[in-house]
Amino acid sequence: MIPFDQALERVLAIAKPLGAEEVPLAEAHGRVLAAPITALVSAPPADVSAMDGYAVREADLAALPATLPIAGESFAGRGHHGGIEPGTCVRIFTGAPVPPGADRVIVQEVVRREGGTAVVEAPLSPARHIRAAGSDFRVGDVLLDSGTLLGPRQLVAAAAADLGRLSVTRRPKVMVLSTGDELAEPGTARAQPQAIPESLSVGVAALAETWGADFIGRVTLADRLEEMAQAAALALRDADVVVVTGGASVGEKDFAKPMFAEQGLELVFSKVAIKPGKPVWLGRARGRLVLGLPGNPTSAMVTARLFLAPLVAGLAGRDPRSALCWRSARLADGLSPTGDRETFARGRIEGETVRVLSNQDSSAQKTLADCDRLVRLPPGPAAVAAGTFVDVLDF
Repeated sequence: MIPFDQALERVLAIAKPLGAEEVPLAEAHGRVLAAPITALVSAPPADVSAMDGYAVREADLAALPATLPIAGESFAGRGHHGGIEPGTCVRIFTGAPVPPGADRVIVQEVVRREGGTAVVEAPLSPARHIRAAGSDFRVGDVLLDSGTLLGPRQLVAAAAADLGRLSVTRRPKVMVLSTGDELAEPGTARAQPQAIPESLSVGVAALAETWGADFIGRVTLADRLEEMAQAAALALRDADVVVVTGGASVGEKDFAKPMFAEQGLELVFSKVAIKPGKPVWLGRARGRLVLGLPGNPTSAMVTARLFLAPLVAGLAGRDPRSALCWRSARLADGLSPTGDRETFARGRIEGETVRVLSNQDSSAQKTLADCDRLVRLPPGPAAVAAGTFVDVLDF
């Protein structure tokens, strides 16, 4: 059994980005760039109007009022043909190319139109209302660096660079194997004596997807070693990370590790000195990663948040530590001593404090729905007083 920080460092050392792949721009949301985005076009591609109004030569407005014949119109994507002759103007709209020779756009609100002419009477403002060609970026400019997580704003920049496909880090494929004779598919357990709903795989899948995984499936297995070993071999064929829930202790039917024995399982760690979740383990088999979670729902989800989240984030190209952004909060109530293991209690933010929920049983599932933070408490014989600052993690 090793301390939490030591186990976490071993996870972080393994959580390196997988290979790159190309995906269509429309499918790149939430992915991590494997190569920089370099602009293939300039923005704007030419001098364009920043307002609806009239493109003019400033020299023609030396004396006001000025009456200028309207020589044509310029629209975005369909500009005015030719330049602008002295003593004339061009009706122009936002985003439209500015005709050669024009050096100012007069906003339409200060122009009076009289038939085919535009009358300018008000003094000119300091703003010229022209966006210069390449004022945003130019061909060859790097708009986004490798390692950038692509959110809505970043996708706008990628599209503006005129890229239809992006090089991104491959998402790790995650599969969950849930073990236990007592498990039944949700929606069917009430019709089976002594069965309980298999509730963990959906939570583990959602957590893995949140941090960048491609969830490829789940299998519920009875505690029969031969069948479990067959399922393990198939899972390792398809998944980058196999998550096993249950069977992690030392009972007669705890086969989570033995089911991978034929696949050459090598353990990274086998137990961690934390509460809940001591039986959590991590290993490698056939070049793939296997994470074993306890069977109790709270223990499983706590350890998945602490170990699976940074593992998946790192494999997907993110900084794995981005999944572990601890913050400080004051305890709303005093707490009893935690004992000899570091404890990750389930709590809830209330105003400027965090309240540890009353039911801390490792099998509690309603508490999972009620909590929104993990509260990190050090081991030891001393009680923790109300108002003490503690580390908390979004959960």
